[in-house]
Amino acid sequence: MKVSEAKIINIKKVEDRRGNLSVVEELTDVPFKIARAYWVYDVPGGESRGGHAHKKLKQLLIAVSGSFHVTLDDGEERRTFLLNHPYQGLIIETGIWRTLDDFSSGAVCLVLASEPYEADDYIEDYDEFLAYKKQCLK
Repeated sequence: MKVSEAKIINIKKVEDRRGNLSVVEELTDVPFKIARAYWVYDVPGGESRGGHAHKKLKQLLIAVSGSFHVTLDDGEERRTFLLNHPYQGLIIETGIWRTLDDFSSGAVCLVLASEPYEADDYIEDYDEFLAYKKQCLK
């Protein structure tokens, strides 16, 4: 995937005077089976999360509370997205470096992942990531 193909998707929003509700379903709203869900929160000011890429895993990131920026990098192009609505999510395909930063106070990032945790799927060194991308192009 190229960063230029990345996009924020709209998530179903059911408005109700008692409070709104949003829902996603695997293979309908999310273009992959959901194998794992986790959330990132209480990120101290000035700190970043992410800083890696995945070989197999795909993700949907949702700012369920607050806001943060997600910078995607495919080795040639970088693009930054602001996530700040619980009814929108950013789909991240395989082979994309991601960094999350500028977390607002109280921000919560929900991550829906296509694979269970597997340490070997992570590329945590940027130079290794660039070498991996070159290898994939061959």
